[in-house]
Formats: sequence, C-alpha cells, structure tokens
Amino acid sequence: MRAVVQRVSSCTVRVDTGITGSIERGILIYLGVGNDDTTKDLDYIIRKTTNLRIFPDLEGKMNRSVKDINGEILIVSQFTLCADTRKGNRPSYNNAALPEFAEKMYNSFVKELKKTGLKVETGQFRASMEVDYVNDGPVTILIDSKKIF
Repeated sequence: MRAVVQRVSSCTVRVDTGITGSIERGILIYLGVGNDDTTKDLDYIIRKTTNLRIFPDLEGKMNRSVKDINGEILIVSQFTLCADTRKGNRPSYNNAALPEFAEKMYNSFVKELKKTGLKVETGQFRASMEVDYVNDGPVTILIDSKKIF
C-alpha cells in the first residue's frame, strides 16, 4: 500500500456531480492499494499518516501531527500510485489491486480515520476527479508499507 501525504492549507476534490470533499488545514492523502496488501499494510499506513510529524511546533520545527493540530484529512483513491515504471515508458498497473478489493480497503481506511474524531472528507472511488489544493511548505511525503530501506 502506498500513500502520498501532502500538508495543505486547503483542498477540494470535485467530480462531474460537484464537490465531494473539502478541507482546510490538514493533510491530503492519495491512497494506492496493491494486489497483495493486507490489513497489516492498512494499519501501518493509518498509523503513519495520522502520527506523521509534519506540522510546525511553536519553534517552527516539524514536530506535530495532524492529530496534534486537530487538522482535517481528505482522502483520494489513486491506483496509479501502484504503477511500475521500471520497464519501457508505459506504466504497468499489474501491481494495483482489483477495484472490488481496492474499494474495500479504501473504505476501511476511511472508516478507521474517521474514528480519530478529525474531520475526514473523501473523493469518489473510481471516478475521474479534479483536486485543487495549496501544498503548505511544500511538504510531500511518500509512505510505502512494503518498502524497506
């Protein structure tokens, strides 16, 4: 499972039918579910995204999490995060989970984040979306539950 986390001062996601989610200060999470992901991967990404210390403390040091600042979270599903670009110029999406499984994991992710008590908004699964945001910093972090350095 992969997540791209961006610290934002505002974010809105739209589909053809209109706005599906909008937040102020907090994090935008793009979530990609792989075909071999499990609840362990889900738990890891949840723990990391909610506790990631990417907001400044009183001294300006990135030492506070989205929970610490009572921030907001917007989650957008993005299977393209599972792309393999090592061979050729056309990305392979063979590592991305099938839509039924990915949607189940995505919904579990959203459900668990809502338990934090923070405002949680979402995009629309399997929809073509437009995401407008102001990346604060800019701060952008990639979290991969499988990658070991």
